[in-house]
Amino acid sequence: MKLSELLKNVDVISQYTDVEVSDVTDDTQKLQKGMLFVCLKGARFDGHTAAEAMLEKGAVAVVCERSLGLKQEIVVKSTREAYAVICANYFGNPAEKLKLIGLTGTNGKTSSTYFIKSLFELFDIKMGLIGTVQNMIGNEVYAAQYTTPLPYELQKLFYDMVQAGCRYCVMEVSSQALVQGRVDGLHFHTAIFTNLTQDHLDFHGTMENYAAAKKILLQNCDKAIVNIDDPHTPYMVEGLTCPIITYSAKDNNADFVAKNIVLTARGVMYELLGDSVIARLKCPVPGSFTVYNTLCAAATAVSEGLDFRKVVSAFSSVKGIKGRIEVVPTNTDYTVIIDYAHSPDGIKNILRSVKEFAEGRVIIVFGCGGDRDASKRPKMADAAASCADYVILTSDNPRTEVPEKIIADAAVGLKGHNVPQTIIVNRTQAIRFAMSEAKAGDVIVLAGKGHETYQIVGKTKNHYDEREIVQGILSGEIQ
Repeated sequence: MKLSELLKNVDVISQYTDVEVSDVTDDTQKLQKGMLFVCLKGARFDGHTAAEAMLEKGAVAVVCERSLGLKQEIVVKSTREAYAVICANYFGNPAEKLKLIGLTGTNGKTSSTYFIKSLFELFDIKMGLIGTVQNMIGNEVYAAQYTTPLPYELQKLFYDMVQAGCRYCVMEVSSQALVQGRVDGLHFHTAIFTNLTQDHLDFHGTMENYAAAKKILLQNCDKAIVNIDDPHTPYMVEGLTCPIITYSAKDNNADFVAKNIVLTARGVMYELLGDSVIARLKCPVPGSFTVYNTLCAAATAVSEGLDFRKVVSAFSSVKGIKGRIEVVPTNTDYTVIIDYAHSPDGIKNILRSVKEFAEGRVIIVFGCGGDRDASKRPKMADAAASCADYVILTSDNPRTEVPEKIIADAAVGLKGHNVPQTIIVNRTQAIRFAMSEAKAGDVIVLAGKGHETYQIVGKTKNHYDEREIVQGILSGEIQ
């Protein structure tokens, strides 16, 4: 492909010589002769420092944000914005052949995307899915490294979806991806806002910045679907010129409303009110947040013209998502649930949902991630102590921080609470302790890791699957 074709719709400041390009990369380790190298500046490494070396290694040109005095340099205003467009051009702008449905928000994105995909496919509409747990093209599963992939991987997924005959792609769009320009150049058929609570402030700094990042998605779509029960929604929809579709479990003025909600350990049931139509919805995934996730998915499907009653009926056959209120088989008189809750609001949501159907106590085992927003640590502990009957504070992914320091930060939030509480640094031993303490009817919630099958200690990602840990404790292999 010609360099000029790759740079189509890129705001190029400098002159360059048009040449043939074999591929595109921002990774110094992946660069080969004949490729275009894009200099991205990250938290730990600035690609501009390697530009000259990349030319010496065989790059036909480098894209940079400032002149480096190199022979074949292409200066642009933002290399991140340029890289997203360049990658799209390289793969033939595949997203233009798909209807993109993007979800943003703190909680509910993963479950909602799976519900949406399941609904559409029941109507024989082939879907692609991009998200936290995994990426999918129809029934084919691909590993996911980021919630929203980097531009090259993202465009490659779009390309493969088009080749496989997908008509839609439903994807989680993270706030980091929006700020870093990973989805620049994309236009979304539908943008969805689920909710907003504290998370990722280590990256965004303030809640205002976090909210502004989320809003970027809604400013680039043909229609917006929003949860009007969230207090941040007025800000999210302010100034939007596209049609807005609303859903709610509280406000009868919404376009889609859940009424007469019934929550059990076997799932949720409610009456879904649409435009002059009503139907009884049943979903075998427990938890009050399932009400909002199914509302979101139903609103999306019906807004695309799918039959209201068939959509509602379809929820009875959907399956839960790994790591989202996932019940672990134990053959005991108590229950063990794994959930990805890793924010104050996420912990409140899962505990309150479990309380709604637990016959005995709710015991939570949780920790806080290292090298992440430290301000939410005591808030997570406070949420746990406010909603659980027994709190066990432990380690999660400490990364390069000392686990005991992370736990000490979080433990501040336990002060003033009379709920029984225990601190056990080793996560496996914490889980073992919880299981030894559990009585008939109790529910143990293992919060934080969810779908993850690893624990990051230092910079090493070690295999760690809580399902295996629970089975090992039950079998006696883990003492």
